[in-house]
Order: sequence, then C-alpha cells, then structure tokens
Amino acid sequence: MTLSLEPVVGWPHEATPGRTYLMTVDLRTPADAWPYDEEELEFTCMLDARPFFAARALDDPVLVLHRFGGTYRPVRYLLSAEAVEAEPGVDEAIWLTITNGFGVPLRTLELPFTMLRDGAAGASLEVSAPAAPPPGRLLSTPAPLGAVYDGTGTNFAVFSEPAERVELCLFDADGNETRVELPEVDGFVWHGYLEGAGPGQRYGYRVHGPHDPASGLRCNPAKLLLDPYAKAIDGGVAWDAALLGYVPGDPGTLNSTDSAPYMPRSVVVNGFFDWGDDRPPRVPYARTVMYEAHVKGMTATHPEVPPRLRGTYAGLAHPAVVQHLVDLGVTAVELMPVHEFVHGRELQARGLRDYWGYNSIGFFAPHHEYSSSGSLGEQVREFKTMVRTLHEAGLEVILDVDYTHTAEANHLGPTLSFRGLDNVSYYRLLDHDRAHYADYTGNSNTLNVRSPHTLQLIMDSLRYWVLEMHVDGFRFAMAAALAREFYDVDRLSAFFDLIQQDPVISQVKLIAEPWDVGPGGYQVGNFPPLWTEWNGRYHDTVRDFWRGETVLPEFASRLTGSSDLYESSGRRPVASINFVTSHDGFTLADLVSYDRKHNEANGEDNRDGTEDNRSWNCGAEGPTDDPDVLRLRARQQRNLLATTILSQGVPLILYGDEIGRTQNGNNNAWCQDNELSWMDWIRPDDALLGFASRLVALRARHPLFRRSRFFTGRPVGGSTMPDLVWFNQEGEEMRQGDWESRGFRTVGVFLNGEGVTEPGPDGGRVVDDSFYLVFNAEAAPVPYTLPGPEYGDGWRVEIDTSQDVPSTPLPSRARLTVPSHTMLVLRSPPTA
Repeated sequence: MTLSLEPVVGWPHEATPGRTYLMTVDLRTPADAWPYDEEELEFTCMLDARPFFAARALDDPVLVLHRFGGTYRPVRYLLSAEAVEAEPGVDEAIWLTITNGFGVPLRTLELPFTMLRDGAAGASLEVSAPAAPPPGRLLSTPAPLGAVYDGTGTNFAVFSEPAERVELCLFDADGNETRVELPEVDGFVWHGYLEGAGPGQRYGYRVHGPHDPASGLRCNPAKLLLDPYAKAIDGGVAWDAALLGYVPGDPGTLNSTDSAPYMPRSVVVNGFFDWGDDRPPRVPYARTVMYEAHVKGMTATHPEVPPRLRGTYAGLAHPAVVQHLVDLGVTAVELMPVHEFVHGRELQARGLRDYWGYNSIGFFAPHHEYSSSGSLGEQVREFKTMVRTLHEAGLEVILDVDYTHTAEANHLGPTLSFRGLDNVSYYRLLDHDRAHYADYTGNSNTLNVRSPHTLQLIMDSLRYWVLEMHVDGFRFAMAAALAREFYDVDRLSAFFDLIQQDPVISQVKLIAEPWDVGPGGYQVGNFPPLWTEWNGRYHDTVRDFWRGETVLPEFASRLTGSSDLYESSGRRPVASINFVTSHDGFTLADLVSYDRKHNEANGEDNRDGTEDNRSWNCGAEGPTDDPDVLRLRARQQRNLLATTILSQGVPLILYGDEIGRTQNGNNNAWCQDNELSWMDWIRPDDALLGFASRLVALRARHPLFRRSRFFTGRPVGGSTMPDLVWFNQEGEEMRQGDWESRGFRTVGVFLNGEGVTEPGPDGGRVVDDSFYLVFNAEAAPVPYTLPGPEYGDGWRVEIDTSQDVPSTPLPSRARLTVPSHTMLVLRSPPTA
C-alpha cells in the first residue's frame, strides 16, 4: 500500500528584482489512508531557485508528516529576487524536489512565475497593513472558508444560504471603505480573489438578501459583518443603535443605518510562524495536573512582568510567570476564553467589562485586548509565541471554549456576524416562532448544532487551534448544549460522532463542562468514552464533607475516582477532573471565609450568582483579626487542596488559590476586570504556595495517587493485601453500619503500593510505597488507632494539615489524636 502525498506550496507568482518573498512548502495526506506502523515520516525539501532568486531556508528543510494527515509545521524559504535575464529556452520557474528518508526523490514540482522587470510591484513580504487595494481578480475558490493569503493576494470565502449577493468591504487605516462584490457562489459559499490584498488588510462583509424576521431571515446590507472565519479582529464593538438590524422599538422593521463606524474589522493574517522544534508535550492524563488560568488575571499586577506586557499573552509567557507554574508542578494551563469576545452593552452601561470572556464573536481569532504587540495579526504571532514558550517548559495549553452561543444575544441583540450572514443556519430558532431564539445556555441564543454548516464551523475552528496554533486540548463550556441535536441531550449526537472520527481533534485532551441550563442539562458521568469531565459531584461532595456534612459514602467514591460515574461506560479514573474551586464561584480563600455571596460590585443588588455555595466561614463572615478563625481557615484550605491533589483522577487548581487569592466574597466575578479578580502577587500566602507545591510533588513521585484503573478492594498486582481498605477510628475495617451512620465524619483509607495493576513506563510491574490517609471533618479532636502491621510496619507523616512541621514516625496500631478539621497523609515503604 502506498501513501498519497499532496504538496501544498505557496510561492511568488510574480516577483520584482530587489524584493524579498516568503515561500512555504507543506504536505498533506488523507488521514484515513495511513498504511504504516510508524506515527511519523520525514521528507526533505530540496529547492533550486537559481538564477532568479537567492534562497535561504528559515527552518530545517524537513517536513515531519504525522498519521493524522498533516505536518507539524511547513518549511519556509526567503527568496530574494535577482536582476537577471532568462537564458533563451529557460523557463522562469522554481524547482522543488521532495525526497523520502532514504534520499529517494518522490516528487519534483515546476513552480512558474513572472519576473516584473519594468518596475511593477509584486507582493512582497515586507508589505503589511496596506490601504484598500484596487479591485483585481484571479481565479478564486470556495474552500477553505475565511481569508487566505497566498503570498500574492487573498482568497475570500464566506457561507450564506439566503444571500442574493455579498459585498467584500475593504478598509484602510483611516477607515475609508471600498466595496467589492464577490463574483462567485458555489454551494452557498460566496468567494473572490484579490491580488495585492495581504496581511493587515481590514475587511468585513455586507449581505444583500431577504429580511423577514418572522421566517428567521435577517439579512441587512446596512450592517457590516465580521467574518466567522476571521483569524484576527481589530478593535471592539462601540455600542450604538446602528448595530441593531431593526428600528429600535419596532423589531420587525429594517434598520438602514450603517453600522460600520461602530464595528470592529476582520483582518487578513499571514499565518507563517517559526515554531522551531515545538512539539506537543502530550502529558498522559494520569500525570496531568491542571491549572485554570486567566491571561490577564494571572499577570496584570505581577511586579516582575514589564508593565506593557501585563495582562497579555506575552505576559503569561514571561519567565517569572512560567517559573511559578513550573515550581508549583502543574503540567497543563487551562486558559479561560481567548476567542475574540464582546463586552456587552448593558455591562458597559454599568461601567463594567466582560472579564471571563464567554461572549464569543470570533471562534478563530485570539482576543485582541490580550495582545501587547498590536491587533492586525500581531495577536496571532504573540499567542503562538506564548504556546511555544509554555511547551518549552513542558506545559500543555488547554483552551476553555464556548461554542454554544455568540455575542449577538436574542432577537433584540446586535447584528455583528452570524445573524446577518445566515440566521437560520447558525442559530437554534423556536419551531413555533422563528423570530425568537431557543436558549439552552442562559445567554439568550444557542448555536444550531443540527446545521452541518455550524458543525463545520466548530470542527474547523477546533482543527485550526490544534494544527495552526498548537494547543493541546479543549474544555467545552456548557458542553451538554452541543449534544442537543433536537431537544434532549444525546450522547449519540452528530457532534460527538464528528469528534470521535476526526483524526486531529480525537487525539487531543477533550474536557466537558457536562451541563447547561436547559431541561435535563446536568449530565455528569454521561459523556462518551473519549471525554473527560469537570466532575461537579466531586466539587459538591468534597465541599460538603469538609464543612461537616454527612456525605461519607459519596466522599469515598469521589476520592477514589468516581467509579460509580465512569466505570460502567468503560472510562477510567482520569475521566474525572477533580476540582473544588473554579472561575465560577468562590476562590479557595473565600470558600473558607464566607457563608454568603457578596456580589454588590456587580451592580445587580447581589441578586446574581448562586446561593448554593457549600461554604463555611469558620466563625466570622469575611475579613477578621481573630487568630483562631484565621488558623482554622488556613487549615481548611490545606484540607481542600490536599484532598483534591491526592484524589484519583485529574486535579485542577484555580489560578491564585495557591497564594490565597480572594474576591472578597464575590462568587460571580464575570464582570470584574480589576484587582478583585486579578492575582495579588504583592501579598502572596507563601506558606500555602509551599504546601501546594509539596502536594503536587508528592503526587508526581507516587503512582499510587495517579492510577489509571479503579480500585477493586481485592488483592491484585501480586500483592496478598487488597488494593484499598477503609477503616474506622478504632483501626477496624469499616462496616456497613459505619457507612450508614449519619454522625460519621472521620475515616481512614489504606492504599496498597503493591496493588498497582497497570505497568510502568518500561512495561514492568509498579511497586510504590503504601499510604494511609486519615480525614477528620469533626469539630473536635478524635482519638484514632492505626491498623495492624500487615498494612505497614511503621508510618511516616508526609502531610499533617494541622501543622507545618511533620510529626515523628508512627508504629502500627499507634493511638493518636487527630485534631479537628485535619487530614493526615502517612507513608510506609514496601515490605521486603
């Protein structure tokens, strides 16, 4: 069986002596036709551009083709055009040969060009942010969608089924607009090619077509529209009634006021980037420790980050920030939304901004406000540089994405992009009232995942972020809404089918927030085998246990990987993303400092945000000087961190929890883009940071805390002892009555280091130290007896959340007093 190779080459079709051009070479192959056992194959590029160009390779001229159908990066050359005349009978052409790993030529391509020797200007690499070019046209294509620059010009393609004609609107730096009607339409994709249109070119679309809101049709050529496939967006929305597709007060009447003065612009991007030797870290789930971060919040006040870089992609990649993550020991940074998003009109009227960013309008574009270097494509390069830097430190980059809705809101919202292009295809409309939108998200609209064009948009976006931006996975906000093919959440929906069979997306980390706000939307444990989930039941149960609720049986299940949720579907403990805090709710410090939310700063009279906090203030609401309350709060933070990091599954830490970040009791800080939400690097809790780092290091050293298979309660792996045993405070195995006792808040569990069944990295048997964990959520000290010598001859105290200094070693059957609200982690080496 042979491999079909498709070269993808970008070269200057016209050149002028003295100018410099960028040439790219890439390879593609059908993803479902890989015939080899190897994951990758190498191919070498040999270029002969003489005598017309002096050529210099910017990269190692080797293409590494992977089994998913593409390469990790293209090979790039700089071509400097020479003032030479072609010899008689010699064609003006560049010759490219691609050889295999044995040096055997596989393909030789003749790449013709025209040398402009009369002074006419070809497209040069140095051209950026050009003024609106004069209309010029070469043969255009309907795919790929978006604006694709090829080194000479740009192909524009946009989908709109109801359109009768589509205008491409080009803007210069002063905002002057030139309109060019897209001349071709193929399968409802309108397209055209413009020579000279290059990186930095601002553009948008106007769609002429039916305006009949009652039928769901909302075309309006007075509204400038963003390209749904724009790779960069310049500027933000300036709220004005002109953005509305209808006359204010009369939703059925067309609003003919031009919205362009108030709209951001799509931007043509040069996607070429020097990735160097970048490779995805590919950290196994069992070794993953996630860190939920915010690009701005992580760095906005960091004293070691230069002021101009604070709050940006470059700031997150600053050595001081990266070193903090490495020292903490996390392996993956889960970034809160970085898709281009909009600050809502009502929010801005209250003097606030959208901080979280779940209000997307550009699913391919990095949010421009997080760029320190500009918004005409510079944000793309800066984002890529950030990813490359984090990868160099061994850190994966996971994106929090929300493909459930857009910033266009309901029928009274603005017309910014999707609504004006094809409202019926992109949005879920009510069956009985096409003028209004279904809302399963709580954000006034829902993207229509029943539409193949919407599904294509989502899949194209995901592939772009993996293949072009090199991210390592995604956390899908309100993922249940993506599975509502009709009304109910359906694990057999087309969305899951597409993910499952996609050769690129199926290979990265896929994490679901397994709920939405619609009927039956809470779907923890019900996602398909390829997925992991934010375990909301873990979140609730661990909070309840440490505030003294009687939830011991469920706490035991959550601690050991939630087999009741995941085992029956063939998934493993790593399907559970374990967290007690996230961006949505109290921080760790606030969880132990407030009984009630304090959201007055949000401007809604404290009506917003959940009342179900499952928190405990330890005796005083909010700030206090009481030393007993402060000591108890510190201990509770350690309890919650230790439980999360040492549970089976994948732990997730909220940014700033490791240094005591507070939001002053605000449990819904989505609109607080200020010091309330940002990390306070000036007054960090260094003791808590050191404790968190010790915990993560303990987890990394011991495979017993990161098993990839569930406990059985039986002897396994060659051991004569069960892999897990639960004990009461008398040092006896737990009985049924103990589990059913409503007053039981103290428990111990033995984890057998010789009972690990999965093989190690070398394929051999894994033998770890054994551990004994004690949890006391009582309000008073509890006498406790350790188990007999068959479980361990002696125990070293690795963690004691009641004190910073570990106590002396303990013999088997030792009687000790476990302080109130305390967790102990005891270690015993394997028997000889």
